[in-house]
Amino acid sequence: MNQSIPEIQLNDGLTIPALGFGTYRLNGNRGASAIQSAIDTGYRLIDTAYNYENEATVGEGIRRSNIPRNELRITSKLPGRYHEYDKAVTAIQESLFRAQLDYYDLYLIHWPNPKEDRYVEAWQALIDAQKWGLIRSIGVCNFLPEHLERLERETGIIPSMNQVELHPFFNQEEQRAYHQEKQIQTQSWSPLARVQNILDNETIQSVAERHGKTVSQVILRWHYQLGSVAIPKSSSPKRQKENRSVFDFSLNEEEMERINQLTRPDGRMNDQDPATYQEF
Repeated sequence: MNQSIPEIQLNDGLTIPALGFGTYRLNGNRGASAIQSAIDTGYRLIDTAYNYENEATVGEGIRRSNIPRNELRITSKLPGRYHEYDKAVTAIQESLFRAQLDYYDLYLIHWPNPKEDRYVEAWQALIDAQKWGLIRSIGVCNFLPEHLERLERETGIIPSMNQVELHPFFNQEEQRAYHQEKQIQTQSWSPLARVQNILDNETIQSVAERHGKTVSQVILRWHYQLGSVAIPKSSSPKRQKENRSVFDFSLNEEEMERINQLTRPDGRMNDQDPATYQEF
């Protein structure tokens, strides 16, 4: 096994691994086996969501592993249809019941849904759930600076994390700079992108060949050096091991810049702009 995954500290004191494991579309027995495999491989940060409909699968994968619960960091997310305060509290409890967990290490608002304009209400529910011991650390996904500023202004509480779309075709430079200023941890969803052509990209291929690594490993190392926590997903034990083996090499400034230059103004894969996108 390659080097262990480094840990980072969030603004509320919780420590998490600098690389996690995504579980979108990992369901049922096969999903539980894949999650168990990931934990056995060395992943300790496991990401799910209410809307993935696999919180129970994640819980089963955890129970099949031999790793103590307190060594894991489990994340789930609140869907847009439950932003009303009372509904949000119930949804958090339901998330815990599904996974058969006593608490989540991280719980995030999945999307701001600004048209409905209830994300501050949802945030207050997360604040209270943290006080009640249901959640250790609270954060958000896909929140723009304007949304984050409003949370701070109206509640006084800044999220510990913002999980955003981030990959070489959309490097989120301005958003990351804002997070750094506010001490909000950036996390990358779809870190390898959903498009095959990123794996065929000649720029990244040349960097990978120089280091004797795969394209995926170079991209995940790029995320780490940006300061973002990537959460790649794979059901293959071989690929799981490959994806976490990114701490025994580093990219130099020129290589980082070459990858950063791949970003595009319209780099979002499915046009999911948080200013207008609706998720329920």
